[in-house]
Amino acid sequence: MKDATRNLFDSLDGSVQLPGDPGYDDARTVWNAIVDRRPRMIVRCASVRDVVTAVRMAADENLEIGIRCGGHSAAGHAVPEGGLMIDLTPMGGVRVDPGKRTAVVQGGALLGALDRATQPHGLAVTAGNVSHTGVGGLTLGGGMGWLARRAGLACDNVISFEVVTAAGEVLRASESQHPDLYWALRGGGGNFGVVTEFEFRLHDIGTAALSVEVDFPVDQAAIALRQWRDLSEDAPREATFTAGIGGGVVTLGYVWVGNPQQGAALLPEVRAVGRPSGERVTPMTYLELQSRDDVVDGHARRRYSKGHYFRALTDEVIDAMVAVTDFGQFAPGVGLQAYGGAIRDMPDDDTAFSHRETAFEFGASTGWTDPGEDAERIGAARSYAATLEPFASGVYVNVLGDEGAAGVRRAYSAEKLARLTAVKDAYDPHNVFHLNQNIQPSAAVGVG
Repeated sequence: MKDATRNLFDSLDGSVQLPGDPGYDDARTVWNAIVDRRPRMIVRCASVRDVVTAVRMAADENLEIGIRCGGHSAAGHAVPEGGLMIDLTPMGGVRVDPGKRTAVVQGGALLGALDRATQPHGLAVTAGNVSHTGVGGLTLGGGMGWLARRAGLACDNVISFEVVTAAGEVLRASESQHPDLYWALRGGGGNFGVVTEFEFRLHDIGTAALSVEVDFPVDQAAIALRQWRDLSEDAPREATFTAGIGGGVVTLGYVWVGNPQQGAALLPEVRAVGRPSGERVTPMTYLELQSRDDVVDGHARRRYSKGHYFRALTDEVIDAMVAVTDFGQFAPGVGLQAYGGAIRDMPDDDTAFSHRETAFEFGASTGWTDPGEDAERIGAARSYAATLEPFASGVYVNVLGDEGAAGVRRAYSAEKLARLTAVKDAYDPHNVFHLNQNIQPSAAVGVG
């Protein structure tokens, strides 16, 4: 191992960090502080050649591979205990061609870097709601964000991928090159290789946004949610309706990407769903919207969440959601976000992403710092989500935590899971890339 490590040091454009080295602990720390694992080595890749070298090194030494970008996987899949972490963060560049409305994004880029590069041109592509999330993990799982109803998911806007496979080959996947892999990478997660570059199609969205949040007493929640739901059905695609329940309050509103004055036209109707106790109507830039949910100490918090997709937010679902609200100090934050629009427009067979008929995504999430609260916090989130599972149609793969194969079956239709398995068989038959929401090959050989 020592000779192999020395050779690895000498051949890299980037660097290697070993236990005890300066920066090692920072590099293995991810978004969920519950995750406290120690890789045998962290390869900080500065080039595609480095990624190839790391993949081959892991194979030679029989080491598990974890792939890190933003480190937002709730299960901490980026951090392999005793394995090899491929840290893509040195590869964080973004190149924008405003004439062609495209962006070439390296595999280690964060969403904030993508937005900061595209917004000077009034352009953007769907990205998530926290700027220090990795472009790669978000996109490979689908990529929901404030532009999705208008422009489709992040994965819907990928023109091509550059991928390092389990065999250490570098491939370009697009509609015309390795189309089976191209299909799988648009929603199938990190199962098929290390994506070192994304080429995105961009959209002219301007630079302005509006956030509307109107509070109602929780005793009005059921009636107010019904009327808010009905309003969302006819909302323009610039608007993504959102809701939250907690602390004796239901907060209903929407995020509008575009002219704030046009977006404010929906506000009177939202106010009218009940008797408001407060409101926050905030014009902002799109960049401000994209970073407003950033948390400075986020990597110091322990985290757990459970999610569902609903094809319809029926009265029965709303009643169940409102009835289960009393968990005291351990209550999870509960939220809803509307889908539809361009997400539903995309033909379902075109990508691995499933459940395009979803009307709303539900999440119950919690964050804390005291390890002594782990059981109560996790139990509360699970209990809340369990009451709604009978009404659910599936789940977003990017919010899955420790559900294993059962979670994967909820994230994909049976037909898509079979097709994903065939792609796995073709590009990673030995399940080298298994620290993810794993699509197992037909013959699960090796460490997977």
